[in-house]
Amino acid sequence: LDRFGSIDILVNNAGINPAFGPLIEQGHARFAKIFDVNLWAPLLWTSLATKAWMAEHGGAVVNTSSIGGMHQSPAMGLYNATKAALIHVTKQLALELSPRVRVNAICPGVVRTRLAEALWKDNEEVVSASTALGRIGEPADVAAAVAFLVSDQASWITGETLVIDGGKL
Repeated sequence: LDRFGSIDILVNNAGINPAFGPLIEQGHARFAKIFDVNLWAPLLWTSLATKAWMAEHGGAVVNTSSIGGMHQSPAMGLYNATKAALIHVTKQLALELSPRVRVNAICPGVVRTRLAEALWKDNEEVVSASTALGRIGEPADVAAAVAFLVSDQASWITGETLVIDGGKL
């Protein structure tokens, strides 16, 4: 607020996955860390932005979930659980913060980022072939969707989850 004068847009784009493997093999420390970053942090940042500005002046929040939050997959259970919970938190916040604040989520598929690198780096052709559009997503693909959701063109959209996965699901 001191630097820019307002907080009109908040994009919660945090995500980690220190808990690769079966759910029943995860310890509490990994559980706590992944839930703190993937679920608590977006809730905390939304709370701070809302109390500081958005509750009075309005705004738009976009939470970065994942297509993993919409289905199960081997060795990704804890990560997927946090992203599924974030989808629900998005819907709940949309209800609680309306009509001043719009809250939506995006669910990217495999995107060429450092976090997802382990999913595509050594088998890019196979991963690309598993999507209808035949390629891995680029950060710009996701950024364009976020730009739309925070724009005035999306002024009647809240509580929604936009899948951006090249047709994977």
